[in-house]
Amino acid sequence: MDEIRWGMIGAGSVTELKSAPAFGKVPHSQLVAVMRRDGARAEDYARRHGVPKWTTSAEALIADPEVNAIYVATPPSTHASYAIQAMQAGKPVYVEKPMALHYGECLDMLRVSHETGMPLYVAYYRRTLPAFLKVKELIEAGAIGQVLTVGIKLFKHSRERHLKPEEMSWHVNPAIAGAGYFYDLASHQFDYLDFLFGPVTLIKGLAVNRAGLYAAEDTVSAIFSFASGVTGCGHWCFVADKSGEEDLIDITGDLGRITLSSFRHGEVIMENREGTHKFRFVNPENIQFHLISQVVAALRGEGHCVSTGESAARTSRILEETVREYYQQVTLF
Repeated sequence: MDEIRWGMIGAGSVTELKSAPAFGKVPHSQLVAVMRRDGARAEDYARRHGVPKWTTSAEALIADPEVNAIYVATPPSTHASYAIQAMQAGKPVYVEKPMALHYGECLDMLRVSHETGMPLYVAYYRRTLPAFLKVKELIEAGAIGQVLTVGIKLFKHSRERHLKPEEMSWHVNPAIAGAGYFYDLASHQFDYLDFLFGPVTLIKGLAVNRAGLYAAEDTVSAIFSFASGVTGCGHWCFVADKSGEEDLIDITGDLGRITLSSFRHGEVIMENREGTHKFRFVNPENIQFHLISQVVAALRGEGHCVSTGESAARTSRILEETVREYYQQVTLF
């Protein structure tokens, strides 16, 4: 492929700044069509972002001969169906995270990708952000020695506490999101740890609903280990008081320690025998820019993309294993 002409399915808030503008900033790439079921909103989006075409039909967008690659930016419940349609139409796909509603759909997507020869990429962009790459560099350079264990804490205040069910985000509707906020947010963390330490080989999780605000889990704990031998544990709570909010990845080695946040994009702090070192980085204006650049380069045969369907499916499997028992109990899984 020479010029990558993207068609985007879905035009929600995630695309306004994080992703869509980047398609026009990357060389040899442009966003040429957008689809949204609400025609007025689709037209407004296209006008505001300078997109030449808009439609209310995903099928029409996929079939458009001027579109040669598809970005799926809908909620997870439709990721698999749209991605599979696109690949069967001979068009490579870049899909939002988590990769699909459940792991079985990820396997279906990978199967079609292999059958059609169409590349499949997933928007786990932390693999390309400066702070997260710095941590990988420090670990690989032995700055904290042999990595022994990693801990995750993510405690957040609930947005849904004073909302009626119909006012709540789709992120807490398992029929649309696959689970609750755990899938939306912990997916980034597990994918990044896969990038650092290789695949998770063992995980045991406990998911519960403590606040009773919605059907999905709201509190999760897990222990896990990686192919590299690193062990870890994680705690997630999405109904904490604001005073208890926390966002931390803590990586401990036999010669030091690295801490960083997953979502606040603050400092990377390393403590070792040489003292305390602080690193601060600036992200691109469109946070998916670096990953989209990699996708475009890979499609043009000029490079490699670090976030593929294969790596993203591993993350979906781990998420599913962590909450499986909860959803078996509440008969939602």
